[in-house]
Amino acid sequence: MATLHNFDAGGYAFLEGGFPYSAGAIALPGHSIVRARFHRVLPVAEGFAAIEAHLRAANRPLTALCAAELRSPQPFSFEGFRDFNAGYVAVLERWGLYRDGLNPVARSNVCPQFDAPAQPGFFAFSYTVPAGTAAAGGATADAVASGRSFVVAGSGEWPEDQPFPEGIVARGDTSAAGLASKAQYVLGTMRERTTGLGGDWSALTAAQVYTVHDIHPLLGSHFAADGLTRIGLTWHVCRPPIVGLDFEMDVRSVALERVLAVR
Repeated sequence: MATLHNFDAGGYAFLEGGFPYSAGAIALPGHSIVRARFHRVLPVAEGFAAIEAHLRAANRPLTALCAAELRSPQPFSFEGFRDFNAGYVAVLERWGLYRDGLNPVARSNVCPQFDAPAQPGFFAFSYTVPAGTAAAGGATADAVASGRSFVVAGSGEWPEDQPFPEGIVARGDTSAAGLASKAQYVLGTMRERTTGLGGDWSALTAAQVYTVHDIHPLLGSHFAADGLTRIGLTWHVCRPPIVGLDFEMDVRSVALERVLAVR
């Protein structure tokens, strides 16, 4: 299992992932996580500027950023995804987030089938605030299970310790059986990351599914069986960010969410 690192400068701990993102983040005691969604997708540079302005207005350091949700016009090649990640992580490094080869910020990056943005951009982000404050929603923010709010990073059906694309689960198979295999793997990854963070699966407040394929046959056998229909699934008709992947998910336990108006 991946190593859990405390990131005191941000008020959270993160589950070690790769260069582009961590596998998830969980609030440290005395902190809660807030999620903010932009009213429309903002191009990456504009989104970073808006996040910086929001954090400063909330009297939070840039290091409070703990998760990002991105949207891209279409899936990248493996090499193109690597190039995009280099520019993205360079900003996190300037902000004091990427340190000593470790990236604390969890992430999803998916590609809408409809109304796709013209360029990659921010859909939403999450950050920490002191628990019990007005910014955290008062006592409400501490009411989720033990108060340890968390965000699990998006994952597709590729075990990242396996060669790409050969290691993709049910590679190229989008039949009902193939999608079931993909969902089973991704759900297992979501549970494993939640456990690694020290989060409580029963305290989830949202589960997001990203695929352009029909998930209805999976509702009872996979999502209901894992307790996710209780909170309601959010199905984004999106492709994962790399060509060859067909199914992705992320989950979170966050009491306070808001929508930010943008010009």
